[in-house]
Amino acid sequence: MSQGNIKNLIFDLGGVIINLNTSLTIKAFAELSGRSLEEITEFSTTEPAFHLYEKGQITDTDFRTAIRTLTSKPLDDTSIDKAWNAMILDLPMERIKLLRSLKERHNIFLLSNTNNIHMACVNDVRIKASVESFDQLFHYDYYSHIMGKRKPDADIFEQVLEENNLDPAQTLFLDDNYDNIIGASNLGINTLHVTSPNLLFEYFDER
Repeated sequence: MSQGNIKNLIFDLGGVIINLNTSLTIKAFAELSGRSLEEITEFSTTEPAFHLYEKGQITDTDFRTAIRTLTSKPLDDTSIDKAWNAMILDLPMERIKLLRSLKERHNIFLLSNTNNIHMACVNDVRIKASVESFDQLFHYDYYSHIMGKRKPDADIFEQVLEENNLDPAQTLFLDDNYDNIIGASNLGINTLHVTSPNLLFEYFDER
């Protein structure tokens, strides 16, 4: 894949642009519930509410009810939201500069699996990084809970491609989740599995 072939960039948000540590949320819910990290992890991968929430198919209230079921505790909304958002860290200035530079030469998009509670926290992180709007960094931003679709399902990628008339062969998708990488690759989209914080800079510096 040569640089000249790539005209479009689709970025994941958490773990690629914003620093993310999901273990902090697992730990927070374990402490709230008195359950083990392993139990919380298993629940998060098997409980349908997590995927439904990312698709916007259940409300914030429904999601918090699922969390109360997980913890077997009558937790208040603030405690749940704080634990759920514990994974969301910072938006480094060097990534902001990279995105602004790339936007001058590429069509650049954001495609994130997310939800209402996370987005409130993400927007706080964005504001703290002095980014007034993600429009400053991307030509268009897509969120699973608004689209009613989530990665790695084909339909979410197809919507982004079709709405922006993007050629998959000229498009690069960057994500830290390998399942999402496979989902995009199956549609002929070029991919970069972001396995470390410095990989973005190494990849684009080489080009």
